Amino acid sequence: MRMVDKATRLGRREFLRTTASAAAVVAVAPTVSGEALAEPLKTVASPTVGTLVQMARDLYPHDALPNKFYQTAVAIIDTQVAESPATINLLADGAAELDAAAKKLKGMPYTAIANEADRVAVLRSIESTPFFSRMRSGMVTALYDQHTLWVKFGYEGPSFENGGYLHRGFNDLDWLP
Repeated sequence: MRMVDKATRLGRREFLRTTASAAAVVAVAPTVSGEALAEPLKTVASPTVGTLVQMARDLYPHDALPNKFYQTAVAIIDTQVAESPATINLLADGAAELDAAAKKLKGMPYTAIANEADRVAVLRSIESTPFFSRMRSGMVTALYDQHTLWVKFGYEGPSFENGGYLHRGFNDLDWLP
């Protein structure tokens, strides 16, 4: 059972030390579009990956999550799509269709649109396509089934082998009324 200290005490010096180090990390960190995948995708060329990652971020937005989790999810969907000859071009063609819809509605590629509401409007224009349906449904498991991500959401993992949740975290939530 995880014990959570609900009253975190943070002094002024610790706050300044933490924010200064965080600011240094942010200043040195690579840009979102400049991050590369560990290994190339099977069905999509490298320039298209950024479009798919941005789409994944817009479908399931979590501002505090690094792009690596979204990239991993896109790679999982790519692997699934590559297994079937009928869907092998689904992601590449869908990303091209998404960029074409963005150029038609906003006059620029999907990743160049800065406003999230504008990107969502572009996504709404293609939501009836098989590409959108595959990305939306595939992202649910591809993103949220990453065990390293569970900790960031506060999920402690399955509890069956430990006797269930009744005596192990059932009442840990402090944000519900």
